[in-house]
Amino acid sequence: MKGAITQEERYTQMMNEPVETLIPKMAVPTIISMLVTSIYNMADTFFVSKLGTSASGAVGIIFSLMAIIQALAFMIGMGTGNNIARLLGQQKKEAAERYAAVGWITEFAVGVILAAVCLFALEPLVILLGATETIAPYAMDYAKYILYAAPFMMCSFGMNNMLRFQGNAFYAMLGITSGGILNMILDPILIFGFDMGIAGAAIATGFSQFVSFLILLMQCNFNPSCIPIKLSGFRPSTKIYMNIIRSGIPSLTRQGISSIAVIILNHASHPYGDAAIAAVSIVNRFMNFLNSAVIGFGQGFQPVAGFNFGAGNYDRVLKAFRFCIKVATAVLLVFAVISFIFADPIIALFRKEDLEVMRIGSVTLRLQSVTLPLLGYITMCNMFTQTIGYGFRSSIISLLRQGICLIPVLFIFPGIFGLFGIEVSQTVADVLSFVIAGFIVRGIVRELEEKAEDKIKIRT
Repeated sequence: MKGAITQEERYTQMMNEPVETLIPKMAVPTIISMLVTSIYNMADTFFVSKLGTSASGAVGIIFSLMAIIQALAFMIGMGTGNNIARLLGQQKKEAAERYAAVGWITEFAVGVILAAVCLFALEPLVILLGATETIAPYAMDYAKYILYAAPFMMCSFGMNNMLRFQGNAFYAMLGITSGGILNMILDPILIFGFDMGIAGAAIATGFSQFVSFLILLMQCNFNPSCIPIKLSGFRPSTKIYMNIIRSGIPSLTRQGISSIAVIILNHASHPYGDAAIAAVSIVNRFMNFLNSAVIGFGQGFQPVAGFNFGAGNYDRVLKAFRFCIKVATAVLLVFAVISFIFADPIIALFRKEDLEVMRIGSVTLRLQSVTLPLLGYITMCNMFTQTIGYGFRSSIISLLRQGICLIPVLFIFPGIFGLFGIEVSQTVADVLSFVIAGFIVRGIVRELEEKAEDKIKIRT
């Protein structure tokens, strides 16, 4: 039985089971969680697109706001989870419990503050995010309910990461997938059955996140194999927060810069109308869906890397890293071929009524499919460096794809190539990111290889 495993048995498993079987075992629940999350994000896009092109564009606009919420939540959650994994690798359970309490309460507090600030300035916020005059009313209706749920969303993302890093991804999956399935059920009921329009989609998302929050909290506190969240354990210190931030900042930079890039992309698409914003939004959601499987696989790698790095098993960390790169690249190669060949029908699923959305979306999807296999290496490099505590270099890698490389391209290419410059921007950024990430990680791999050799010499 999955629930019967003890923390001691989990430690033994992380240290000894072959990575070729352990990582897939750890990854299956996280892959399911990521896919379900991506599917219900696409479900919002699918159902809202039936309300019109402007409504479809509004989902893309607010997606950047949700990405900001998720970025903050992942920074705290992954930073907390990273430290918990290393402490468990060192068999320091009480210290791990303290991190769990500090991370959880901090998530909730940040969610409350963020919601209050954004609701106070909602209209200028959606304009800042890139909404046109026709998109703005839909975006405001969608955003306010998302913000009401922000504290629970942040805690859900946080607990999901804490459970994953303990090797308890199965329990994290139960919470995330339950909320995701509920969201997909509620979307058509609230949007069309109760005639609530785009607000119905937002309410479905917010309520589903609250349900996930309750399930994940129960998993943390009532499962013997999980580190409990105790309010009495909230004893924050500068050292704890610095450790959380140091380990979590790559997630913030990766997802935060992604939000900024989406905002810039939305503004760059303005001259081409709501159709361009809607098309780019649809492609982004679909590509996120494809990459979510690889991210889920990488999240199965992270607890293995964290435990073993904490225990000093550097050769095992490297072996796991190389295994993940091979699997991720192979999977994305298959996805790339499928999405390139079937680009037209894929876009038609969302907005076949608007031929301009179809045209722009199909070209953009095919261009991004060309470099999709490179994302396996880029993603694993980011997770590898973050998990083992190479915070600065991991932050650089996390900034590459949708920051350091994409943002300059978005400023330069549309002015030279027009709409095609927008369509090809992510493809160019992916190539640049692949080259730079490889250069950075090569040095880190050498460092770990030297540590592994030194450890062998000490033993002998």
